[in-house]
Amino acid sequence: MSMKNNIAIYIIQFIVLVLFQVLILNNIQLNGYINPYLYILFIITLPFETNFSLVMVLGFFLGLSVDMFSNTMGMHAAATVVMSFSRPAFIRLLIPKNDFDAFPQPTLKELGLSRFVSFALFLTLIHHFALFFIEVFKINFFFSTFFRVIASSIFTILLIIFVQYLFAKKK
Repeated sequence: MSMKNNIAIYIIQFIVLVLFQVLILNNIQLNGYINPYLYILFIITLPFETNFSLVMVLGFFLGLSVDMFSNTMGMHAAATVVMSFSRPAFIRLLIPKNDFDAFPQPTLKELGLSRFVSFALFLTLIHHFALFFIEVFKINFFFSTFFRVIASSIFTILLIIFVQYLFAKKK
């Protein structure tokens, strides 16, 4: 699915993910350690052909949108920009260049479970690591913050997989 041909779908997806995040998921906090952040699925599933600068700008505005509703002073924007910046490296690492035509978009349906989960997990860990360590901003909380990163990443990945199965288009 090309970005240019389906701009309305991406706008709706952006809005729905931000609203779902701020109205529902931001109110879920399990044991103070697990915070699901489904909104990052927007950046994860952008087509491979999406221009790097556009991914960075979209990442910034995605994070900023969550920040505006969450009163988090740019923490989500910073974390989402870090994740967006890392995205091309993980694309090169996990998806051979000649597969870009076969797999135009990094979705569960396109990449298969193991490749998609690897790609999404790397980006989720980067996002959560940046977000939680910006939030704490103290090295003496390293282990408890690291545990939050791992626990929240696992929960977020399970949620992402569920959503990918839920909205997978049938052929």
